[in-house]
Parts: sequence; structure tokens; C-alpha cells
Amino acid sequence: MASSAQVPGTIFSRAIGLAVSFDKPQGRPFDKAQGRAFDKAQGRPFDRAQGRPFDRAQGRPASGSVTLAIRLAAVAFVTTLTIAAAQISIPLPFTPVPLTIQPMVVLLGGAALGARLGCASQVAYLVAGIAGLPVFAASPLLLPGVARLLGPTGGYLLSYPLAAWTTGWLAERGLDRRYPGAVAAMGAGLAVIFSFGVAWLAFVWTPLKPATGLVTAVRIGLMPFLVVDVVKVLLAAALLPAVWKLIGRSSPSPLS
Repeated sequence: MASSAQVPGTIFSRAIGLAVSFDKPQGRPFDKAQGRAFDKAQGRPFDRAQGRPFDRAQGRPASGSVTLAIRLAAVAFVTTLTIAAAQISIPLPFTPVPLTIQPMVVLLGGAALGARLGCASQVAYLVAGIAGLPVFAASPLLLPGVARLLGPTGGYLLSYPLAAWTTGWLAERGLDRRYPGAVAAMGAGLAVIFSFGVAWLAFVWTPLKPATGLVTAVRIGLMPFLVVDVVKVLLAAALLPAVWKLIGRSSPSPLS
């Protein structure tokens, strides 16, 4: 029986493998016999005029509605995974910011989905939280709903769409093809998260939090998490090439 730690990774790999099977042409070889581009990665013709894979069994391009449905499903999956990650939260006595695995999910989702869809998955997460759904990390000290965005963790949460977009943008340009590049892409996204989170703590005043100043913000918002989150990036970057290998591709093409 697979361990509980293996199940989420397996589900993620299969869902993203399905999602990335539909993409736009990226200068692929042209199949003269068929009169259309051939997608080596997918092992099937590619309809350049329609900008989508060709369905050999049906003798026509893959349905745009199917492509849209898969993209929406991929976004929804990463949003759901972000929500699930938020529920694994460890409060720390010396900082108002809890320890979660959300950054790892945000960055991995951005790298897998690409810039626009990765960003969309995190916008959907924030919208769900603003609407009052219990999607943010459980905490006896932090308020739910839109009030959470005004609290000490607001900067981290608001950074998620941009962090996913940054990682996805770099991944679309080939940084995820090798492990060091994947680490760099996710490291850039992590830098966005920490920059927003620390700046929010240091300089932004709201009715629910004071501005702490930069030194205190670094002490409570960066230092307790830096080593752990770097380890998360190293693990996530190792997982991403394994996902592409699992589905028989050397690197992804952007979904968005």
C-alpha cells in the first residue's frame, strides 16, 4: 500500500500530466504527409492552424471546449491543493506567522501550469478566502475571511498569484528542464513571497496589525522560515522533472 505521503504526489503528477497534454505550437517539426505540424512530445499530429492537438481517432482537431475544461480542472486542482496545504499549519510562539507547506504548492503549481494558469489558481484561492470560505490556515489568533488579508500574514497571501506567475514564466522559458534551473525558478517565486511578507510586516499598518519596522519583520517573518522553505524548494524542484519524466516529456509547454 502506498504511504499517505506518496498519494498527493501521485495525484498531482497524473493531473498535471493530463493538463499539459494540450498546448500551443512551439516550433515543432512539420508532418508533410499529413500536411500539419507533428507534436513529438505527444506522439501525434498538431493542428497549427487551430493551435491545438489533432485528434487522429476523430480526424479533427481536439475540441476547444475539452481544452478549456482541462485547463479549468488543472487550475481547480492546484487551488484545492493550496487549500489543503493551508490546513497543515504549525503555530510558532515567537511569530504571528504560522509554518505551512503552502509556498511549496504555490511554486510547484506555477511551474507546472505556467504563468497565467498558475496565477489564476492562486487568485481563485484568495477569492475563496475573501468570500469567507475556510481556506486559510487555521489559527486561534488570525481572523478568517477578508480580515486575514489585513493581518500579519496578509503580505504572504497576497504574494501568491505573483509568485506563481513568476515561477511559471521562468518555467515556460525552459528553466525547469534541469534541476538547477527548476531551483532557480522556484527560488525566484519564493523571493517574491518573502519580499511581500516581510515588507507587509515592516511597513504596512492596518487596524489589525502595526508596522513592526524592517529589523523586527526580518526576525519574525523571514528568519524562522528561510531554511525550511529553501528545503521545500529543493524538494519541489526535484519533483517537477520527475513529473515530466513520468509523462514522457523532457519539459512542459505552457498551458496558458
